[in-house]
Amino acid sequence: MTSTTRTVCPTCGGPVSDADRYCETCGAELKPATPSTPALDTDTEPTIELNPKAGTAATAAAPGPCRSCGGKVGAEGYCETCGTKAAKPRDHFTEQPAPWVAAVCDRGIRHSRNEDAVAIAAEQEPGSRALLVVCDGVSSSLDSDVASLAAARAARDVLVAGNAQGMGTEASRAAAIVARLNAAADAASEAVLANTSPDSPNPASCTFVAAVLEDGLLVTGVVGDSRAYWFPDGAEAVALTVDDSWAAELIATGVPRHEAENGPQGHAITRWLGKDAPDHTPRTTTLRVQQPGWLLVCSDGLWNYCSEAAPLGDLVRQTAAANGNDPLATSSALVDWANAQGGQDNITVALARL
Repeated sequence: MTSTTRTVCPTCGGPVSDADRYCETCGAELKPATPSTPALDTDTEPTIELNPKAGTAATAAAPGPCRSCGGKVGAEGYCETCGTKAAKPRDHFTEQPAPWVAAVCDRGIRHSRNEDAVAIAAEQEPGSRALLVVCDGVSSSLDSDVASLAAARAARDVLVAGNAQGMGTEASRAAAIVARLNAAADAASEAVLANTSPDSPNPASCTFVAAVLEDGLLVTGVVGDSRAYWFPDGAEAVALTVDDSWAAELIATGVPRHEAENGPQGHAITRWLGKDAPDHTPRTTTLRVQQPGWLLVCSDGLWNYCSEAAPLGDLVRQTAAANGNDPLATSSALVDWANAQGGQDNITVALARL
């Protein structure tokens, strides 16, 4: 099992390379010869460096050259030659651990920072084993961008640790995967706490959704309002998760979906990960996959514009067909589509082609 995770900044959790002297996300000075994170496989597990000083200001550093023209970027973050605002790696990043699994995470248009995060892993054989985790930082909380990234990676690493065998039956194997999902949510919660200042007046928090595919058995777990869907080819689309939100509670009482999700409390969540979370045990769903299709795990930055399973499934299938059924190209095109609808939130799309 492989992953595209790179070395992370010990101050903000942003991606850095061995050659970087300063973090392009927060400007913190990096230690020389920072070791790179090893690739994931079934026998080894990488360590994720969490933010040891959450809530503290990063050391200022000179930014790198402009990515548009190569000119010098000034201290305020704009190119002194062409005026382009310097891009941050955290604003838009991709992962593709195997040709059949990929993810794109994007800041969107309206938000000043990307509080979404994604971490995925997969074996090379299509349809064999894949692990997809998406966390959406709550914008009203402090350090949610750092916490969500740490949470997604911590959960992914727990899921990577080993295959669930159970007692040899499918029911016991599903129960073993559910137990591992619970452990992944625990790890994600601990990562959020580790990236929250103890005296923070508004501690970091985020949503959590994870999908585990193992040889045709698909198990999902959710806390909050990030979602997972299954879009089989030529069959009815399936929403695998139910939001922990006021909108979902209104829908359950008979309020039309469009009205509930677009009301004043449409995106108020009732469960989350964080210091003040009432409960972070994920609600799980188990499904036996019996035909080809697309597994989608996403944040509300995508489903905001197409919430119901059937039309979203049509959108994914049509977008995939236009992009040669390539998961990375399709994920990127779906992010572009959400931005074209307004991009009012951060957008994360993780896809597996089964």
